[in-house]
Order: sequence, then C-alpha cells, then structure tokens
Amino acid sequence: MLITGFKVRPCIQPLKDQDWKFSRSKISQVCGSILELTDEEGHSGFGYLHAIPAISTAHSAASAALEWMIQWLQEHQLESLGQTLDDLDKAIAGNVTAKAAIDMALHDLLSQRHKVSLGVLLGGARRERIGQARLIALKSPAQMAANASQLVEAGYRTLKLKLSGEEAQDTERIREVRTAVGPHAVITIDPNQSYSSKAFIRAFARMDKYDISLAEQPVPAADWAGLALITKSLPVDIEADESAQTVEDIFKLVSERAVDVVNIKLTKLGGFRNFLRAAYICEAGGVDCRIGAMFGPSQLQAAGAHAASVLRSGRHASELSEHVHLNNDPFEALHVSDGYINVPQGYGIGIRLKDQA
Repeated sequence: MLITGFKVRPCIQPLKDQDWKFSRSKISQVCGSILELTDEEGHSGFGYLHAIPAISTAHSAASAALEWMIQWLQEHQLESLGQTLDDLDKAIAGNVTAKAAIDMALHDLLSQRHKVSLGVLLGGARRERIGQARLIALKSPAQMAANASQLVEAGYRTLKLKLSGEEAQDTERIREVRTAVGPHAVITIDPNQSYSSKAFIRAFARMDKYDISLAEQPVPAADWAGLALITKSLPVDIEADESAQTVEDIFKLVSERAVDVVNIKLTKLGGFRNFLRAAYICEAGGVDCRIGAMFGPSQLQAAGAHAASVLRSGRHASELSEHVHLNNDPFEALHVSDGYINVPQGYGIGIRLKDQA
C-alpha cells in the first residue's frame, strides 16, 4: 500500500463554557488538526492531532512533527501496519499525539480498504455501546452542583468532579454535588495531582461518606510511592492518569500493583496499537482500565468508542462525550443517548466530515 495523498485541516473548537478549569489550567478552546491520508485505490482514513499545552503538547510543535511523519510515510511501502508504526517509532522519538493521528488514520484507512470492521481489526468488539461519565469543571460548590444536576437529568449516570487540592473546599464540592444528584448517581473525583499522599488520605476520610467510587491521580505524576500508598490505604479504586504516560509506565504500575485502575487514551499513548498493548498488560495483571477524556471532535470520540468496545472490563464508565461541549465540530454528530454512545457500525472509524457526508 502506498500513501498517495494527504490533507491537514486546522480544527479550532471553542468550549461552550469559556471558564472551564481544572487544577492545573483553564481551557477556553481546543486547537487541533484533522489528518486525512489517501491510498492509491482512493480509500481515505482520518486521524486527529490532539494539542492542549497543559495536557499533551503545543499545536505548533505537534504540527511540525506531523508534517515530518507524513513525508516519511509517503516514502515507504506500508505492507504491514505493525511494522510501519514500529519503524516510525524508530525514525522519530516522542511526539505521541502526532503518532496517534497517523495511527488512527492508518487504522481507519485499512479497515475500509480491506472491508473489515475496525472492531475486528482491533481484535474483536465485546460491546456495542459504551457507558459515559461526564466531567464537572472546577467551580464553586454551588455551580458544580447545578452543572451535575443538569447532566444527571440528561441521562448521565456517572460524574467526575475536578478538585483543587483544598481539603475543605473540595469536600464541600463533593457534598453539594451528592446532595443535588441524590444517592444513585456514581461520583468519581479527579484532583489532577493537587494533593500529597498523606494530605489526600486525610481529606478522603471526610469525603468518603459521600460514596465516592473512584479517585483519579490525586498526587503528582512522579510520586509513584505516594500513589501506591494511597492505593493500599483507601477503600476506593485509585486510578493513574498522568502517571501512566507510556506503555512502560503502565507495565510498572500494574506489575507493582500501585493502582487499581489505569486511565488509557489513544492520544496519550500514540494510537490504537499502544492502546491495545496497555490494555493487555492491565488485563494480565488484574488491573482495570478505561478510556479517559480526550477533548476533540466527534471523530476522535468515535475512535475511542471502538477502542473501548474491545476492552475486557467495562466496570468504570469511559469519558468520550466531552465533544458535546465543544463548538465548531467539523465531523458528523456522535450522539449520546441516555448516558451511552453507540459504537459506529460499518468499516473504519465511521464518522465522516460534514462536507463529505
């Protein structure tokens, strides 16, 4: 197979909430790019270049890496997807978000070229719809409670509350949300590295009575010992996100049983290939995994839904519905119904650009 053409389109999406915050940054818009690769038979595959400075990388840097990778692809025969991606890893270090765009586009293209569903290409889907958790941005307790109520009324059963690392204020946020949504909604929390290990253990003693089902990355990414201490000390699932940046990180987290859950993302790991490697490691080690939030258009979320469909465990909800609070989506809609996303059917990722639909 030869790549005979490509297009890179800017994808600038303002958030509907211009004051959307988490503990490390405020996000008012998402600046990404859409990659389209075309083969000699006219099949096209789409990938998304994720670029949020506080989360992944700067758009200018990722775009430069993507341009280099596209030129590299056009100079190589792509007979084996696995070998091609291995060779690309050797040819250029790092730049995982650009590699994720390439990986997604090639999987999308090959699925259509060979007329096989993406789920089959990824090893076989286990479910046709994916339960969704929605993020509650960092605001006052009353504002977070009001936002949580709206999401539960819209059909979401799981909420993830962003926290700030301020024990009293965070406890009040959780209390207000639990009061607003009632006893049946699932509440998870994400301090985004804002606590020390012992400070979080102390804080959780106050939070626990509000029925928390999961705590994501309470301590700094490099504090593996602190993460393990929290996992061993608390009666709640502890999840690694920022500590799980690579497949090698995930192997270490699982082999040391430092966490109960690992948050895996296509954009963080470099695409479907490394996503599957990470998932198999978690399965082998008895650690749960799920797909975390990747801000971007509906096509990116559809790719995530395909990935989530092949996971053995579905104990915790995925976070693939954050596209609904972004404006200017260039792709067809990916609908969320009663808190679930249906995995697109047919060949490829299954979501087309609006001007090509």
